[in-house]
Amino acid sequence: MSEHRVRAPQIAPGEKVMGPASYFPSIEKNDGRPVQDWLDLAVERLEGGASHMEVVGWLKSEHGVGHGHANAIVGYARAELAKTE
Repeated sequence: MSEHRVRAPQIAPGEKVMGPASYFPSIEKNDGRPVQDWLDLAVERLEGGASHMEVVGWLKSEHGVGHGHANAIVGYARAELAKTE
């Protein structure tokens, strides 16, 4: 996907980040994919009409993402989508 509806933030090493993005370094380390991939998947589902918790459940069941990580991905994606509406 060349254009991302929601872009992953650029977090410098050692930078203190608050909110859902604070999970992103751990997500990349533990879940084996760049955060941008997870955001793209979440946005696709959200824009398809899925609710926050439906997308969280899908990330958990289909991709093995932990609940906290899935919730952070979806929360960040929803907040960023809301900025563009």
